[in-house]
Amino acid sequence: MSLKLTILGCHSATPRESAHPTSQLLEIKNHTFLIDCGEGTQVQLRKYKIKFSKIKHIFISHLHGDHVFGLIGLISTFRLLNRETEITVHGPKGIKEFIVTQLRLSESYAGYPIKFHELSSKKSELIFEDKKVAVYTIPLSHRIYTNGFMFCEKLGERNLNMTEINKHSGIEICDYQNLKNGKDFKLENGNIIKNSSLTHAPTKPLSYAFCSDTSYNESIIPIINKVNLLYHEATFLNDKIDLAKTTKHSTAEQAATIAKKSEVNELIIGHYSSRYKSTDDFLKEAQAVFKNTQLAKEGKIVTIN
Repeated sequence: MSLKLTILGCHSATPRESAHPTSQLLEIKNHTFLIDCGEGTQVQLRKYKIKFSKIKHIFISHLHGDHVFGLIGLISTFRLLNRETEITVHGPKGIKEFIVTQLRLSESYAGYPIKFHELSSKKSELIFEDKKVAVYTIPLSHRIYTNGFMFCEKLGERNLNMTEINKHSGIEICDYQNLKNGKDFKLENGNIIKNSSLTHAPTKPLSYAFCSDTSYNESIIPIINKVNLLYHEATFLNDKIDLAKTTKHSTAEQAATIAKKSEVNELIIGHYSSRYKSTDDFLKEAQAVFKNTQLAKEGKIVTIN
C-alpha cells in the first residue's frame, strides 16, 4: 500500500506566476481525490501530467476564492473533454449554488452528472466510504464555515505466507482468498490449520489529514491523532501572531504545536502569506517545535509506503 500526495498550489490569497493558491491531489487505495481547487488548478494538473478522468471526488474546504475559484473552470473543462463519468463535489452548504449559478448565467452546462454533497455539521462526520477508504471532516476555526478532511485507508486483507502454504499440498490457489479473509484451513483429514500460521497480518493502514485555513485549534487533536501525514496551514510567522488571530489563520509555530500534540508522524506546512519573500523562516520556526516538518512547494510529491 502507498499514499501519494502532490502539491498543486500552496500559497494564500492571490495567484502569482510562481505562487499558486491551495490545491492538492491525493492518490490513495486506487482513488484520486482533488482537495481544494484554487484558481489555476487545472493548469497545474496539466503541468504535472495528472489525468483529469481519474478525478471522481473533489473536496472543498471552504468558499474563499483561493480555495475554490478554479472549480468552475475545471468543471467546464471536463465537459470540453467529453467527460461522461459522474463527479461528486463535497463542500460547504452553498457550493451547489456557487457552481450552478455560474453555469446558468454563462448559459453553459456540464454534460455529465455532478453530485453535490453539501456539508453543514460543526462536528466531525463520515462523508465518504467504500471498501478501501473512509473520509471524515475536520471542523476548523476560520472566518467562514470551514472543514479539513481526513483520509483513512481501511484495514486490508491478510498477506499470504507462501513458505507455510507451500508445505501443504491440499491448499490450492482457489483457497487463497479465504485465507486473505482470515479463515482457517481445514485439511482433508479434518485437522484445522490456524489462519495465523498461513498468513501475515495486514499492512497497517495509512492516513492523511488536510487542515485548511484555521486559527490555532486544539479541538482537532483527537481527530487527527497519530496520522501518518498532516498538512496544516501556516500563513504567518510568529512575528504576526496577532494578525493570525485577527484573520483566523495559524503561524508556523502553531501548526507545529498541533502536529506535536497530535503525535503525527510527519507535517507539511503551507498557505504562506505573500508578505514573506522566503519560506526558509517558516521551516526554521516549525522545526524548532516539530522536527519532522517539511515545506509545501508546487510540484512537491510526498509518498508514504
